[in-house]
Amino acid sequence: MSGDVRLAGIGDEAAPDLAGQLAAVAELGWHRLELRTIDRTPIARLPEHDFRRAAEHLRTSGTTVVAVASKIGDWSRPATGDFSLDTRELDVLAARCDALGTRLVRVMSYPSGGLDEPEWGSRARVRLRELARRAEDRGLVLVHENCAGWAGDRADRMLDLVTGIDSPALRLLFDTGNGVPHGYPAPPMLRAIVPYVAHVHVKDATRAAGDTVYVPPGEGDADVGECLRLLFEHGYDGVLSLEPHVALHPHAASGQGEPATFLDCGHALERLLADAAPKAPSR
Repeated sequence: MSGDVRLAGIGDEAAPDLAGQLAAVAELGWHRLELRTIDRTPIARLPEHDFRRAAEHLRTSGTTVVAVASKIGDWSRPATGDFSLDTRELDVLAARCDALGTRLVRVMSYPSGGLDEPEWGSRARVRLRELARRAEDRGLVLVHENCAGWAGDRADRMLDLVTGIDSPALRLLFDTGNGVPHGYPAPPMLRAIVPYVAHVHVKDATRAAGDTVYVPPGEGDADVGECLRLLFEHGYDGVLSLEPHVALHPHAASGQGEPATFLDCGHALERLLADAAPKAPSR
């Protein structure tokens, strides 16, 4: 691995409000945020005056925005839904990413909406091809997460997307903990897709009585340490973005970010990196 490890936090995992999100990453010494919601409102849905105020707060704090999360193709938008929701959101985020100084936008590849697999895959590919074309025109990079959608839990389908669409504006986001609820081991998937991974989320989880229980990195069954070693062995030099899910459960719309929990998970990640990375985390 070249250079130091760059660490960030998905802000609403630490606190609902931007001030609390900034305080949490500052306490860890990271000074980098990935933005998903502010005051429980997705970034693309913030009223313009609220967004401008947030962008100015970020600028004056000296905190870097490494990526923004979108709802494009996520669990709430099936492949049978209105595609204009996604294209309009991308238009909004293109302008907001420019103001925030970031290029990465998290996307997924659409629940089936009841379609059979061939039609589901076809629609997901067509939509992401068009989104990648638009993103490339706007200087953005869409990073597809191993979560909801046609390619969410299959390495072969992720590779089909990035190689078939063949755009510099479409790459992969690997989340270390998503394999536990989705039922696959993380390291083999990562080995298959690692050349195309442009962004990483770090979480850990275990299964208990049929449910997924999220725990600090290194304390669950996601093999987070092995995933980190694989990334560094393959020269990954992007950001590691902490997304604990320990206090906040976005899919279930329950809980809220807690600074103390987020800080505990941040320190757990730093301890893992002391073994997995050849250099100490960058401050």
